[in-house]
Amino acid sequence: MMTVQEGRISVPVIPAPRLVPEHVAIIMDGNRRWAKKRGLPASAGHLRGAETLTEIVRAASGYGIKVLTVYAFSTENWKRSEMEVKALMHLFKSYLIKQRDLMIEDGVRLNMIGDISRVPKDVVQVFEETIEATKGGTKLDLVIALNYGARDELKRAFGAMIEDCLAKKISKEELSEDLISSYLDTAKWKDPDLLIRTSGERRISNFLLWQISYSEVMVTDVLWPDFTGKDLLAAIHEYQKRELRLGK
Repeated sequence: MMTVQEGRISVPVIPAPRLVPEHVAIIMDGNRRWAKKRGLPASAGHLRGAETLTEIVRAASGYGIKVLTVYAFSTENWKRSEMEVKALMHLFKSYLIKQRDLMIEDGVRLNMIGDISRVPKDVVQVFEETIEATKGGTKLDLVIALNYGARDELKRAFGAMIEDCLAKKISKEELSEDLISSYLDTAKWKDPDLLIRTSGERRISNFLLWQISYSEVMVTDVLWPDFTGKDLLAAIHEYQKRELRLGK
């Protein structure tokens, strides 16, 4: 059986998979709790969480997932301490610089959603450079939600729609769910088939509220730094067991 090599385990690739979700979204929660349990600073949890992301990207690609959207930094996360926010921004830069060649090698195409106007320019620059460098990737789209909030996304989308309506580019008669979706940050991808939240919390936390209307939702008690390809595989197997009726 083929395997995807990870830092901690070898993950079996599903042979001839049935109903593998094309688009998986993950709320990566539990970094700080992971660190606290070990008497470590929050930054250590975030660093371990970044290492986990690398493993999960490779596993997702091996399982046949085409789009992986991860919640990296929300519009509410600015409320954290200045030290923690600065550490996170530095981690985003160092992670992308370190992983860029591996992304290219593995056919991973980086994308970013969210409002980048508040993100430090040096961080945005590294994102843009990595997006450009990986644009030829065809195996998996990695979508990082940075300074992202679903309500903010809808506000920005509706504002753009109003401007286009006033400019007579669109009319109110054209209003539809598809039109609204075309103004969202995620317009180029289909909606997530599966949403996973780690750490056991039972809430959506302002993530992809429009897009997950019909997504299967799975919650695991595993903290994000401990999440493995095996856990992702278990979520896929659970997804395959569910009856996807889409309102029928």
